[in-house]
Amino acid sequence: MSTIKFCSNCGHTVTRKIPAGDQLPRAVCEHCGTVHYENPRVVVGCVPEWEGRILLCRRAIEPRRGYWTAPAGFLEIGESVHAAAARETTEEAMAEVEVGTLLSVVNVLHAAQVHVMFRARMRDAQHGAGAESLETALFQESEIPWGDIAFASIHFALQRYLTDRRERLERIHFHDIVHSAH
Repeated sequence: MSTIKFCSNCGHTVTRKIPAGDQLPRAVCEHCGTVHYENPRVVVGCVPEWEGRILLCRRAIEPRRGYWTAPAGFLEIGESVHAAAARETTEEAMAEVEVGTLLSVVNVLHAAQVHVMFRARMRDAQHGAGAESLETALFQESEIPWGDIAFASIHFALQRYLTDRRERLERIHFHDIVHSAH
């Protein structure tokens, strides 16, 4: 459903309709004819590892405050996905990483988001809670708080990362989440 109510070009109200030559309803300004396209937002992050342990952050913000996640956040205009994954790790976990290969792409359809996760190696053991984290911790596989993982896309990425690591593979995993309780 469209969140656009007014035309960013002329300020008039928009109407939801299928423009000529298109197949989907769009927000269209009847006054100036501007068609407003809404596209999914891209969330980028990584699964940082240090000496066999996985770095996770306990969220200090909603949604899912108090739950654990891998460092991730929205891609900025003019930023590469690799740079975004490294930036988010620095911001949320005060850790420096070398971003590696693509791990997963998850279409979070109900949130109009695409979550892109990479494998990453921490440059050293340093980490701490950034502004969006209550705390950070390095977890052995057996210690990961699976019941307290914030998002289904992170749960998916962590499981695939650990499976690939055990099997000594680096595959790319795709998944669609139609609706999630978290």
